[in-house]
Amino acid sequence: MIDGLLFDKDGTLFDFRTSWGRWAAGFLSSVARDAAHADRLGEAIGFHAATLTFAPDSPVIAATAADIAAVLQPYLPGETVGSLTDMIDASAGSSPMAQAVPLRPLLTAFRDRGLKIGLATNDSEAPARQHLAAHGITDCFDFIAGYDSGHGAKPGPGMCLAFARTQGLDPARIAMVGDSRHDLEAGRAAGMRTIAVLTGVAKRGDLAGHADVVLDDIGAIPAWLDAQTA
Repeated sequence: MIDGLLFDKDGTLFDFRTSWGRWAAGFLSSVARDAAHADRLGEAIGFHAATLTFAPDSPVIAATAADIAAVLQPYLPGETVGSLTDMIDASAGSSPMAQAVPLRPLLTAFRDRGLKIGLATNDSEAPARQHLAAHGITDCFDFIAGYDSGHGAKPGPGMCLAFARTQGLDPARIAMVGDSRHDLEAGRAAGMRTIAVLTGVAKRGDLAGHADVVLDDIGAIPAWLDAQTA
């Protein structure tokens, strides 16, 4: 029996390639001296601007804004990690996100089942809230946390445990839903069920050993929930 669903954001609620490829191209162009410099910055974070694609180990996939800033800073000596983190957060918050599936009807259906709904992202909390608000779904969430919300970052279990604690739920009756190993490892460390989805960069084989189930996208969760009570 599942009483709560805790979602990652990027690559889970929002399609990773479509959403963050556009952001990376725009952000790197804005901070680079020229096109060649932008390409070097892209290489540093595992991003290929011509195809708007990311390497499987790109820090943009699951790391924090501060982590990404730390990778870029040596190539931008006029900036500090702190200033770059602020720039990343500001640009990310206004970047358009592409829904992986129509979100409001799905999240409403989960709430109609009596489920508590949470968000645990390695983004900063402020741009995460901007993304939810831009799609009119903030009110669908009982809990929203970023890496800077005081619970730590994934793959640590802090955000997962905070969701369980604040909602009065047994972690064993919560499913953590994500597109990366960071998400799944965080959920398992908290004692939760884990659902992997393929709307990020990772392949099925990358995630299968870390999840109770691998689904094409979060739109398949209702059928999975039904199977848990059958």
